[in-house]
Amino acid sequence: MPRGRYSLHDPHDHAPLGEEHFHCAPGPSGWRYVAQLTHPDGGHRGSVDLAVDALGRPIRLELNASGWQVRGAAVDGVTWVRTDPAGAEATEGNVRAPGFTGASPAFLVATARLLRLAPGAPATRVRLVALTDPVLAARTVDQAWALLTRAEHPTDSGPLVVDEYRVTALDTGEVHTVHIAGDVVLSAPGIELEHLETPPSVFPEGDGPDDEPDAPHAP
Repeated sequence: MPRGRYSLHDPHDHAPLGEEHFHCAPGPSGWRYVAQLTHPDGGHRGSVDLAVDALGRPIRLELNASGWQVRGAAVDGVTWVRTDPAGAEATEGNVRAPGFTGASPAFLVATARLLRLAPGAPATRVRLVALTDPVLAARTVDQAWALLTRAEHPTDSGPLVVDEYRVTALDTGEVHTVHIAGDVVLSAPGIELEHLETPPSVFPEGDGPDDEPDAPHAP
């Protein structure tokens, strides 16, 4: 069960945003990621609890930030309920998309698991619901993911397989690179892995979600 700490910063001006203390693990029915977020001064900022099934679809999501809360899951695409800090109002949303995204590294692992890309294959387009800081507002985004390389690196605990992805925001054309090993993000815009107590978990091999109703599709 990997356990560690990410440092988070603004990807444009590199201003520190705090840290994400996490643990995660695959199981027979999917993968779960739990984290606590802190401000740069160490104060509590929020939390993440994401569970996905064997195909990478979210079966449970709970985010907390600045008093706001979002709970969601894969229902008729993805469905979520967003509650205000006072707990007086709740708004529901639904989009025909296969998953969520956001600031947490958990969403990058989940999307990579959802797509199951092959190295060198054409980019795959995916529609996601982005839950944006600091108030977890929801918006729909379209991205194109391509797995550029898969390389094995020797470590003290055995070989580490690292996937290098190119992720393109289709609304702006902005391109960035993401490095993932198993269920741990090694680096991505605004994300740095600062500490890892145990090696990343290795997902079992299996068929991808290409035949599912809400599966991503190639552009």
